[in-house]
Amino acid sequence: MFRSLRIGLARLWPVRWFWVMLRRVSHIRLAADKAGGMTQEQSTQPGRLRLASYNIQKSVGLDLRRRPRRTLQVIEGTGADLVLLQEADKRLPPRPAALPHFILDEAGWQIVDLGGAGSLGWHGNAVIWRGAALTLQDHGHIPLPGLEPRGAVWALFQTGLGPLRVVGAHLGLTTKARHEQVHHLAEVIAREPELPTVWAGDFNEWSRQPVLDHLAPQLRFAPPRASFPALRPMGALDRIAVSAGLEVVDSGVYRTRPAHIASDHLPVWADLVAVEQP
Repeated sequence: MFRSLRIGLARLWPVRWFWVMLRRVSHIRLAADKAGGMTQEQSTQPGRLRLASYNIQKSVGLDLRRRPRRTLQVIEGTGADLVLLQEADKRLPPRPAALPHFILDEAGWQIVDLGGAGSLGWHGNAVIWRGAALTLQDHGHIPLPGLEPRGAVWALFQTGLGPLRVVGAHLGLTTKARHEQVHHLAEVIAREPELPTVWAGDFNEWSRQPVLDHLAPQLRFAPPRASFPALRPMGALDRIAVSAGLEVVDSGVYRTRPAHIASDHLPVWADLVAVEQP
């Protein structure tokens, strides 16, 4: 009996070791949050608009539990007025919202109607906003090239900064697909009326080189900050970029608990101001 017990404990050791290390990393991250983490009270100042981008991984956390209210807690913690989401819908048709509409409604968030049949977005991309300072004027879809089914979404708002177009995307996993998709997005937006524009989303770009800057020279990207994987970020996969007429005056990654476990990504945010175009 004792021999069987020893064998059983030996088999459990890797699992126990994993959870011990997970707790240690969590304590380290919590200390960092207390030392310099952004809280909701540190949100947008007058004359600024805070925008965030967040891949919510269908509201399934690293604990493998689907907790949409936890996702909402992280979103609200960013202090953002306008949020672009990726993986906002479940994978299988009819792709119902992973973050249900009623939860957002209860919290006062408004949803750009990009989906249908209960979806929150299109190809998992969604746009939500809160507050009387933003008024939705138009919205639409942009199909993206590539073997994977991918798409981008856009919405036009009237804001305290003036008219603002936002484009949200979740780019492909291969370098070739990403480059084609960025070029396609740039071509589509170039055919539209010239307006201050923000691109944001999960760009899946691991390179430390300024690849995206070269692919879309008309944009200025906020400094890359590691947002993936959430527990120990190493890659700046989630990015925010602005066109002429806008300036990023502050930006960062939201790390406050439970962001470290609510998704495999951390949210990124940027404070925007309007600037005169030359």
